[in-house]
Amino acid sequence: MIYIAVNAEKKMSPTPDQARFLRACRRQPVDRVPVWFMRQAGRYMEEYRRLRQRHSILEIAKTPELACEVTLQPVRSFPVDAAIIFADILLPAEAMGAKLRFAPGPIIDNPIRSSADVRRIKRVDVEKSLGFVLKAISLTRQSLGGLPLIGFAGAPFTLASYLIEGGPTHDFIRTKALMHGQPKTWDLLLGHVARVTADYLKAQIAWGAQAVQLFDSWVGALSPAEYRRYVMPHSQAVLEALKGSGVPVIHFGTGTAGFLEDFARAGGDVIGIDWRIDLASAWKRVGAKAIQGNLDPTLLLAPTPLLRRAVHELLEQAAHRKGYIFNLGHGILPNTPPGSVKAVADWVHAWSVN
Repeated sequence: MIYIAVNAEKKMSPTPDQARFLRACRRQPVDRVPVWFMRQAGRYMEEYRRLRQRHSILEIAKTPELACEVTLQPVRSFPVDAAIIFADILLPAEAMGAKLRFAPGPIIDNPIRSSADVRRIKRVDVEKSLGFVLKAISLTRQSLGGLPLIGFAGAPFTLASYLIEGGPTHDFIRTKALMHGQPKTWDLLLGHVARVTADYLKAQIAWGAQAVQLFDSWVGALSPAEYRRYVMPHSQAVLEALKGSGVPVIHFGTGTAGFLEDFARAGGDVIGIDWRIDLASAWKRVGAKAIQGNLDPTLLLAPTPLLRRAVHELLEQAAHRKGYIFNLGHGILPNTPPGSVKAVADWVHAWSVN
């Protein structure tokens, strides 16, 4: 039996209008800095590892009760201010016709390499093809009380890169070859991915997500000129489609320091940054937006005094500004001690009282 309840303290969480995470997203006053962690649920938790002994990643993601359970695991263990639904950014790629498997990382057996491949991409009815994610969102909302739930999707560049490369990459050779060598095919592909992504995020909101995050985990592979010409218009299309949704939108990318102004101009109420830029410097460059970030995930494996100092320094850079959400600059690493995750959340709350 899957346990999908939370403890009494969580059930007495504040209403959405009072939730400090949502208030920070909107740059409203908060009693203390909110905190949540990317890859908040996953391999660093023993509860998750036990579940993975019985179920594959795709089984968990496609079974609403299991996805709900995994989403709730860190909520029960740590004093976080938001939950993020457990899913995988490649689920929309599978809905578009990608033959997806994990061995153990993601592999796409029919990568896109030509305009003919792009034309074979399936039209996606989000409710039918990705309804299991939407049902997981609805189920999780019922179990969270007033704690906000975040939905998410991969941004057009990151998702398209997976589709082209057929899996993770460090050099993006095939992606950039298509981008520069076949720009019309590139725009056709990213335009399609952007439409599916916007529909997917809007459906997540309709089913109960109280904020959504657009992940551009690989966008740092681009030069500023490449980002402006080949990627920004497509990310902008997704983010524009979400305006008026009534929920905050987080636009997160890694390696964006070289074009952070353009990244912020593409859209989003909250800009997620990594550790490669000082928080104070980022604030000067993103304009009137909230900021999320940006602790280096490796510091969660560091000795306690070093970790404490790093957290304290970030809060000093935030300097009680409105619109700050404490997070990592990327996801929690698999061998992270859960005790460090709890300690950071406790420190942030204790040291940031307004």
